[in-house]
Amino acid sequence: MLRGRGVMARASPALRGACHPEPTDLQNNNILDSRIQHNCRKHAGGFYEKDEDTFEDSAERSLLNKLIRKSVVESSYNVEVQHNDPSSPLFSVKTFEELRLKPELIQGIYAMGFNRPSKIQGTALPLLLADPPQNLIAQSQSGTGKTAAFVLAMLSRVEAQEKYPQCICLSPTFELALQTGQVIEQMGRFCDGINVIYAIRGNRPSRGSRIEAQIIVGTPGTVMDWCFKLKLFNLEKIRVFVLDEADVMIGLQGHSDHSVRVKRAMPLDCQMLLFSATFEESVWCFGEKIVPNPNIIKLRKEELTLDNIQQFYDACEEKEDKYQALCNIYGAITIAQAIIFCQTRKTANWLSHEMARAGHCVALLSGELPVTDRAEIIQIFRDGKEKVLITTNVCARGIDVEQVSIVVNFDLPLTMEGYVDYETYLHRIGRTGRFGKKGVAINLVEKCCLYMLRDIEEHFDTKIQKLNTRDMDEIEQLCYKVSV
Repeated sequence: MLRGRGVMARASPALRGACHPEPTDLQNNNILDSRIQHNCRKHAGGFYEKDEDTFEDSAERSLLNKLIRKSVVESSYNVEVQHNDPSSPLFSVKTFEELRLKPELIQGIYAMGFNRPSKIQGTALPLLLADPPQNLIAQSQSGTGKTAAFVLAMLSRVEAQEKYPQCICLSPTFELALQTGQVIEQMGRFCDGINVIYAIRGNRPSRGSRIEAQIIVGTPGTVMDWCFKLKLFNLEKIRVFVLDEADVMIGLQGHSDHSVRVKRAMPLDCQMLLFSATFEESVWCFGEKIVPNPNIIKLRKEELTLDNIQQFYDACEEKEDKYQALCNIYGAITIAQAIIFCQTRKTANWLSHEMARAGHCVALLSGELPVTDRAEIIQIFRDGKEKVLITTNVCARGIDVEQVSIVVNFDLPLTMEGYVDYETYLHRIGRTGRFGKKGVAINLVEKCCLYMLRDIEEHFDTKIQKLNTRDMDEIEQLCYKVSV
């Protein structure tokens, strides 16, 4: 575990003096004029340093999600389908048996722990396995089962007795390619004669050698080299072409051009499958180049709600006061599990060090750790082996732990301009109250920044109650709220 003492920048005495007269009652907090609010935002923008985790590499974030999603999680996503043939009936499946798969594939699916198709699998698989093959563009967040869906499609199309590449899956990075390849190997473990080869850096067959593996998983540049420079296989024999993490792919230099060049050398009847976590305009433009006449599957965004989350705040003077408030409620937050959010790695390091030195047991997660280490820490937390997780915005999205009953914002999430980041706030406190359960969110806020809580109340049309962390009776009541 990495720990270290950090030094936070402090506001000048003049600025602190301007902020301190601020009333602590949010509802009567109307005396701040525009100049003071401007100074406070300026103070906040300097006090909360740039958070490197907020701007974390998208490929790294995608890999992290793949590592921690060992199985498909339950979600409230609704699936929307746009069929390329409006006259053709749409249908979904509730069981894998309805797909009439090869017995060895059914065996592989169940061995991986899949009991029934997820929402996107139940809708996408009939399209992916249709005869004749149909093209697909699908929006799918990590954890919805999309990798297993397109892997199943590839394994279903492969002829084991034919010893040449028949399917290609492109990923934006070699780490993501390795993760996909592992899913293929696991799902196809009972399929005799089907092999996978990795077209990634460091794996360079000699020119003129012959590839017998039926499935190639790799990055666009390396696959293009294998095709056009080394001439290791014939693209005209490819039956299924998958582009995974398309939104990440197009953000990396040259990847989209390489992908398009590889696709153009394939036969017209090759099945094209594109998956992306987002459907931004750039993804659509890329999809139009790659996937002709596609079916389209969209997942409506998960609607996070504050209805089942009770929100509190405590007004503190400085960072040390927030630390003491956190120590006072430590007993409450260890009743189940808790996530403590900091704005920067430096603050998270400092806080974990101070709490550990005081004898409190906490785990630290930040973007400076390697992705595999982060995934391991998250898994330990999800398994309940750690009760309190200190983190930055790297954990604000996508981590569902049913036992998390409380979230503490040691720092409010801010934009680089010093304004409240409402979306991140929603996703942070949305880590509690999952799966319809009640949750508690506590905001530890400097007195000069209390107006930001009023902004949050107005933005979400919600109520944030005052909590006195120095009152043990209130702490006991909070313990009760967390435990019921």
